[in-house]
Formats: sequence, C-alpha cells, structure tokens
Amino acid sequence: MPRELYSASEAARRLGISLDTLRRWDKDGRIKTERDERNRRLVPASELERLRAEEGGHGLSARNHFAGTITDVKIEGLLAQVEIDVTEPTRVVAVITRDAVLELGLKRGMHATALVKSTSVMVEL
Repeated sequence: MPRELYSASEAARRLGISLDTLRRWDKDGRIKTERDERNRRLVPASELERLRAEEGGHGLSARNHFAGTITDVKIEGLLAQVEIDVTEPTRVVAVITRDAVLELGLKRGMHATALVKSTSVMVEL
C-alpha cells in the first residue's frame, strides 16, 4: 500500500530537489505541506504526483532536459554507457548502471530524455 505522507527530505529526494528548495516552495505556496506534532513538514503523496504531472514526469530540479534518440548502448560489467543524439545542437553521453539499462529496456533508436543535474546525467523514457 503506497504511503500517504512523506517527510520533507524524502519528498525532496523523490522530486529530485534539495531540501532547501522544498522549503522555499512551501513558503512560496508552490507545494502544499502539512505539519506533524513536532512542526515538521510532511508532504502528501498527492502533492508529489501533482508536481510530477506538471513537469510531465520529469525530475523537477533538473533544469536541463535534452530530448533525443538513443544512438548507442554499451554494457560492460556493472556499468552501461548510453549515447543520446539530442534535438538541440549537442550530444549527451550518460554512464549508468547495467541494471538501469536492462530495467528501462534501453535500445538504439528509442526516444529518451537526458536530464542533466550537477555532474550527473540521468536517462528517462
């Protein structure tokens, strides 16, 4: 059974944002939170779903999204390298785990989006 409430830190992690960003969103009214008996923020699962839907399922803090087509998938040991030819004038290469490639079913020619945050590149379908 899915949880109905998440701590602020859990919610921030699920949204791909920092705890400070979540607090700022709460102050600005962008996210609705509740408070527990110790005045800690709790985020309803419905709010996480709403925010994800607003962004089309993308991680909210990742400001750089590059949609494109997977041009190469190389698996070696525990890691995999996924190359995406993006529609912008650039090419993005992500090094992710082999398990992630298998779980997502990544194959050459599939449409995917590269989400760039800090020094990490994630892949989503």
